[in-house]
Amino acid sequence: MKRRKAVNAVKWAFGLLVAIVWIFPFYWMIVTSLKPESYILASVSLVPEVFTVQHYVTVFTKAPMVRWFANSIIVSVVVTLARLAVSSMAGYALARMRFVGRTVIYLAFLGSLMIPDEISIVPLFIWVLKLKLDDTYWALIMPQLAGAFSVFLYRQFFLTFPRDLEDAARMDGCGSFRTFFSVVLPLAKSATTACAIIVFSFVWNDYLWPMLVSFKEPWMTLPVGAAIFNPVGFQQTGSQFGYGTAMAAIVIVALPTLAFFLGLQRYFIQGITREGLKG
Repeated sequence: MKRRKAVNAVKWAFGLLVAIVWIFPFYWMIVTSLKPESYILASVSLVPEVFTVQHYVTVFTKAPMVRWFANSIIVSVVVTLARLAVSSMAGYALARMRFVGRTVIYLAFLGSLMIPDEISIVPLFIWVLKLKLDDTYWALIMPQLAGAFSVFLYRQFFLTFPRDLEDAARMDGCGSFRTFFSVVLPLAKSATTACAIIVFSFVWNDYLWPMLVSFKEPWMTLPVGAAIFNPVGFQQTGSQFGYGTAMAAIVIVALPTLAFFLGLQRYFIQGITREGLKG
């Protein structure tokens, strides 16, 4: 009994250490954003000696942060909802329905996961320019609507879904669509939550693709726009944006995904451990 308590204590201590190491950079970023610029390099205290919100005021007054934030919200929400809708139906079809070429299609999905996204950027960029979709929501949203990982995650969940519930629904007269939308999908909450967090976080933090297709400032997303607060060369060039302003901008970019994950982390962990790794 004592040995088990000692092992548990070591596990808790190790977990606490990992948590501190993980959260410390974010804490340091917040602390830096609340320090006056003159205190950032002169003081290394974990608690600011002098608090200021001037860096956040600078971020919102020197750049259209509200517009960039709205762009990121629109793109992330639309892409997330679209992927959930398409991936859930595709995953269910690959897990439950019998049709010619099902295995080939599934292997093609798996194979696409091994292809870096950077490989497809050039043809996608040319396609956007030819269709004159640059500086539009279409350019930001359409290339990100397809995602193989969410299909894979849903398929693994539906492989473990009890067939008795589907058989009972069909006996009550439900067709395939009614069975899926009324019985199966409402019970796939954990898989849906896991997919939503993964897709939302990826789209929200995406930098390369929005940077390529957003030539005008009003169409930038938040991560792309926040790059203007880069403090490199601040002391040498006398740039108006210092380290505190850069940290404030990064905090604003990071908070939505962090809050989204913390609010749904229980379902996320359940979806990954129970459904995502089975099958």
